[in-house]
Amino acid sequence: MRIRFDFAAYMDWEAQQPERHEWVDGEIFAMTGARDAHNQIAGNLYMALRVALRGTPCRAFISDMKLHVEAADAVFYPDVLVTCDARDRGPEADLAKRHPLLIVEVLSDSTAAYDRGRKFELYRRLQELQEVLFIAQDRMQLDLFRRNGQGRWELYPAAEGEVLRLESVGLDLAVAQVYQDVLPEEAPAVPPPPAPG
Repeated sequence: MRIRFDFAAYMDWEAQQPERHEWVDGEIFAMTGARDAHNQIAGNLYMALRVALRGTPCRAFISDMKLHVEAADAVFYPDVLVTCDARDRGPEADLAKRHPLLIVEVLSDSTAAYDRGRKFELYRRLQELQEVLFIAQDRMQLDLFRRNGQGRWELYPAAEGEVLRLESVGLDLAVAQVYQDVLPEEAPAVPPPPAPG
C-alpha cells in the first residue's frame, strides 16, 4: 500500500530530501537529473526574463521553485515560471508560488509526453496562467500555448531564425537566444590541402 501525503505533509517531507520530488494527488514522484543542454536552455530563458522584467512587479524563478496547483492537488518544479501576483510575494509564498502567468518546460526524451500531456492538463487549471512554453532540447523548436479570450489554448510555434512574442510578459524572444551555447554550430568547411607538386 502506498503512503499518500497531503500538501502539508509533502512540504515537510520534501524540505528534508536531498533530491526534488513532485506531488500529484497525494503521491510523490522523484525527479531525474537534467542534462547540460536542459540547464543551459532554462538558464538562457531565465536570464532573458530577468532582464525584461527588471523594474516591474513580476518575478522569474528557475527550477528549484515549487508551483502549487491547488485545483489539482499538485506541486511541480517548472523549469522557469513568472508571476506578477502580489500573493506570490508574501512570506506564505516563500517556498511555493500559486499564481504564475507564464510557465516554461524544457522537454527531454523521458518527460516530453508527460510534460505536454498530463502536466499541461493540470497547469491549465491555474486561473491566472496565460502562456505555457515548451522547448525542445535537440533542435531549435519552441511551442508556445496561449490562452485566448474564450479560454481555449492556441499554439504559436517558432523555429530557427524566428522570434516568438511572449504576450504575458511583453517579451520578443529570439529562438537563437534560447539556444545560445547549446546546439553545436556547423563547423566551417575546411579546404583540402593543396596537391603536391
